[in-house]
Amino acid sequence: MATIYEVSEAAGVSLATVSRVMNGNTKVSDRTRKKVETAMAELGYQPNAIAQSLASNRTNSVGLLVSELHGSYFGDLMSTVEQALKQYGKHVIITAGHVDEKREHDAIEFLKSRRCDALILHAEAVSDEYLTTLCKSDLPVVVINRKVDGLDDHCFVVDNEKGGYLAAQAAIQQGHKEIGYISGPKFKKDASDRLAGHRRALTEAGIEAKDDHIFEGDFHESSGQEGMHYLKQHFPDITALICANDEMASGAMTAAREAGLEIPQHLSIVGFDNVLFSRYLYPKLTTINNPIQSLGEMAARWVLKNVYDTKINHAIEHLFVPEVVERHSLSKR
Repeated sequence: MATIYEVSEAAGVSLATVSRVMNGNTKVSDRTRKKVETAMAELGYQPNAIAQSLASNRTNSVGLLVSELHGSYFGDLMSTVEQALKQYGKHVIITAGHVDEKREHDAIEFLKSRRCDALILHAEAVSDEYLTTLCKSDLPVVVINRKVDGLDDHCFVVDNEKGGYLAAQAAIQQGHKEIGYISGPKFKKDASDRLAGHRRALTEAGIEAKDDHIFEGDFHESSGQEGMHYLKQHFPDITALICANDEMASGAMTAAREAGLEIPQHLSIVGFDNVLFSRYLYPKLTTINNPIQSLGEMAARWVLKNVYDTKINHAIEHLFVPEVVERHSLSKR
């Protein structure tokens, strides 16, 4: 098995230079880096990860906390972060908090115990105070889909209030006045912000924002079905239904068809997130684009730039504005 000394000799550089190349140090010229990488490839040299970690005080691993491991939304987030970091030789350790304060706390402690170089957190249950304290520690931390006061440079968010507003406005502009709403869990900031935007759009249009026209779901497909059954049973005159995410919208569409309703002829439906399957539903779902992949990519870029001193040619954005994606599930009243 080849040694680092043989790589150094074959490349004609010092041991320190070989070490810098293996650790992704940006101070090495492209020409020198290529010589070292060529020598490593020709000799079949495999760096010892443990030795690298001890020498550089880096594990080249980033911890990623998500709420759930299933679903298109979190799948897109995990995949984007992993791909963005992998191209620079970094690895991702993933764990889930399941929107529970203790489990999120335990998951974060687990990632810390793995000696991750940085943490990317989609945390929904731990407090702002906890995240603020964590960000002030020696461990670099960024937060996705949540704005924490005083941590603007560490947060990557979409304007959920604006997204909720745009979803309702899209239905109103098509002439709908009797509008139902299936929200996410109201204790979640993104869900409450989307609902606030929904209410604002109705109020601006002179439409009463009725509390009893709102069904609180849990962001899962089954609660979309439940919400659809509840709203049509108690308020059969609604002509449009806004759902706080695409998964609940897909459940609502299933329930509507089971009730003999045609979409959008009898009922228009609007979702939120623009996940992959939304364009394959029938009819294709009108929704709000929630750029979770962009948030994940920006968080990864922040880590690469601020933790690994990687040269990033693109600007790092922290706030994203949602947009309406017009398809076929929304029509004129």
